[in-house]
Amino acid sequence: NGITIEIGNTDAEGRLTLADALVYVEKLGKLECIVDMATLTGAIIVSLGGEYAGLFVNRDDFADKLIKVAKQAKEKVWRLPMPEEYLEMTKGKLADLKNVGGSGGGSITAALFLKQFVKDTPWAHVDIAGTVWSEKSNGPTGYGVKLFVNLAESYIDQQ
Repeated sequence: NGITIEIGNTDAEGRLTLADALVYVEKLGKLECIVDMATLTGAIIVSLGGEYAGLFVNRDDFADKLIKVAKQAKEKVWRLPMPEEYLEMTKGKLADLKNVGGSGGGSITAALFLKQFVKDTPWAHVDIAGTVWSEKSNGPTGYGVKLFVNLAESYIDQQ
């Protein structure tokens, strides 16, 4: 979309791929919503542990819908803020943005970074870094599958 990105950390490459995907998908048009789900930051584990995924949303009504379908799916999400002043931490010296933020608020600055690549579509980022692996069973959880199914069904039910 024309935004230039300075690489501050090569370990934060996932958000570059997501940025490209968000721009591409939105250009396809005729979307009800965009939801990206990724193990984007270790910071979300520090914030929420392993039971809740971090939910970052650009519209309150869409947040309400996602929280409802997550609850129906018995998959826990916790909405976190995206204060615009935190975006300053992602401003680049050599480019418009850098792919990392400051020393604090890592999950928030990562979500704000991604938000810059969505124009008008209801969008959510679900940071699942803490929820994809179960320490109890020492295995993957499949977190997010039921949430996506419930979300898709909610749009089918509207028609």
